[in-house]
Formats: sequence, structure tokens, C-alpha cells
Amino acid sequence: MATLGVLMRYKIGFEFPYLDQKHLQHSHSHFAFAGWLSHTLMVLMVYYLQTKIAVFSGEKYKNLIIANLICAYGMLVFFIIQGYGMISIIFSTASIVVSYVFAYRFNKDLKSLDSDLLAKNWFKAALFFNVISSLGTFYLAYMMASKNFVQDLYLSSVYYYLHFQYNGWFFFACMGLIFGFLNLRKPEHPFFESSFYLFAITCVPAYLLSILWLDLPVILYIITVLSALIQVYAWFKFVVILIKIRKNILQNFAPIFRYLLVFISFAFSVKLLLQLGSTIPVVSQLAFGFRPIVIAYLHLVLLAVISLFVLFFIYANQLFPITKKLKNGLILLTIGVVLNEIILAVQGISSFSYTIIPYTNESLFVVAIVLFVGIVLTTFYSKKSEK
Repeated sequence: MATLGVLMRYKIGFEFPYLDQKHLQHSHSHFAFAGWLSHTLMVLMVYYLQTKIAVFSGEKYKNLIIANLICAYGMLVFFIIQGYGMISIIFSTASIVVSYVFAYRFNKDLKSLDSDLLAKNWFKAALFFNVISSLGTFYLAYMMASKNFVQDLYLSSVYYYLHFQYNGWFFFACMGLIFGFLNLRKPEHPFFESSFYLFAITCVPAYLLSILWLDLPVILYIITVLSALIQVYAWFKFVVILIKIRKNILQNFAPIFRYLLVFISFAFSVKLLLQLGSTIPVVSQLAFGFRPIVIAYLHLVLLAVISLFVLFFIYANQLFPITKKLKNGLILLTIGVVLNEIILAVQGISSFSYTIIPYTNESLFVVAIVLFVGIVLTTFYSKKSEK
């Protein structure tokens, strides 16, 4: 995934005639979703059940997780070779089927958890949003098969899938993991449960934030603004209450984990505020009109929030021992994420006035290398620690 990111940035900044850029992009995005995030979240969710259910075996999920990984690598290879060809579509469809089976099986096992474990609700919602996100993919397939291609419907379907993946499946799964990790329960504070309902209720209408460039009726626009406001309120109140109740929440972690938690929380706060800001019509038109802004937003969510949280959860649970060299890899990775966001933001803002910033593509290529090195160091020293 990181290698493809470097290759795509190299093709943009320098001459490299081999391999189709669009095919690389599809391979990169499909593997990022299925092979990295979905795969890792599935494993961590099964791990959570193992820690909470006395008589539980994760073996029944083994074949499912392997099947998902096979599908992910199939998409990685064949999207590069043929783009949206028959084999890549078969692997993509099979991946969706695997997610359905996982959702069914995991939902059944969730019934064995105590009712006051709030992580249970977040996981249920995550599975639901993962399932309905596939409707966007199926509609895209229908348009391609029928050759009835409408640009607005195409973009709406793409954003539908993306929204219910990163604001639904990824976000709710991560919240379930953090609720489980911190062992947050209903009796501790009523807003812990309320925060779930606020996010769950607003997740569906928040999809409208992704299609504000359409001519939406006034009532839908009002619902969109309210959804964005409610999510900002729910998040900041949740953080304030958590800090009050768990006063030593940061002190209980090693410095690297405190650093990651603050970084992730700040990034998600920025994401929600940007989301709210996009409800201003002028801002919305500018944001959706310039590709660097969209790319910056997607990377903010997928790298700065979801990916770094997943890494935090893995190392904070000591699934891999953390060493000084591994810490350096994590810090380098976060630096790369920040630089990537800054350069993309500058590129996007300068586009508003059609100002060309020199060496932007070259800078993004260098940042892609920083991200790549950070990921390689983190992976290498995780494996080395395991031995």
C-alpha cells in the first residue's frame, strides 16, 4: 500500500510511463480498505471478544480472515493489471461477501457480552454500516453493466461507499475498540451511551455532507447542518467527560501512547470541525471543486485518525512489544502524515486563486517516502520484537 503511494507520487512528479495511474489508484485504495483497515479491524474485534468471553475460540474466524486477505491481495494485483476487469471485480465482490459473513457471525457472538459493555453497541453499528456501504459499490456495478452512466450518480455512489466505510465501519469499530480498551460502562456516566446514539443517529444523514455540491432541498441542508453540529457536540462533550472521570487517563500510558492519543484526538477534532465548515455553501463548492482538498480530507481520516488509532491499539495492548526503534518509526510516520496534510492543504488553498506552488508534486513525493520509511520501520521492528 505504501509502495503504491510512493509510486503514484513519483508518476505525478516525474516521468514514469509504465503502469496506469488510475489502475494504481484503484489498487492502492482497495487494498488500503480491505487489506489494511478492514482486515486489521476484524482481527482486533475478534481479539476483543477473546478478552471478554470466557469460553470463546477465535478459530472459527480464521478462514474468514484468510479469505478476506486473499481477496485483498487479489485486488492489489489485478487492479494494477486490468483496472476494473473481470478478475478484480470477482475479488472485490468476494470481499464484500466475506464482510457479510463476518458481520453475521460477529453479531451473533456479541450477544454473549454483558449488556453494560458499551463497546457492544459500537461494534453492532460498525457491522451495519459496513454492510450498507456495499450498496454504493453495487450501484456503481449496475451503472457500468447497463452503460447508463450519470456523472452525479457515479460520484454520489462513490461518496456513499466512502462515507459509510470511514465514518461508519472504520469509525464505529475504532470507537468500540477504545470503549473496550478503557472498559467504559453505562453506570460510569450516562453520556457514554448517549454519545453512541448521537453518532449512530447522525451517521446516515451525515452522508449528505459528501454531496453538498448537489442542489439539495432546504430541509435536507438543515438536516445536514444539524448532523454536523450534533457530531461536534457529541465528540467534544465525550472527550471532556472522559478527561474528568478518568483524570489520569494520559498519565497511565507511556509517553509514546500519550503522544499518539493526543495526536489522534486532535486530528479527529479537526476532521469534525472541517466537516462542519463544509456546510457553508461557498466553502463546500471550493472544497469539492479541488482534488487536493478531497485527498487531504480522506488522508486525514484514514491515516491521521483510523490508521494511527489501530497502531495505538495494537501496541497499547502489547500485542507486539514496543521498542525505542519502533517508537521512532511511529513518530516518523506521524511526521509524514502532518507534512502530507500541510502540503495538500497549501496546494488546495492555492488552487482557489489558481496560484501554482512550485515543487509541490516533488515535495509530496518526498513525504510519501517519509511515510513509507515510517511504515517499514514500524513493521520491521514489530516483527523483530515478536521474535
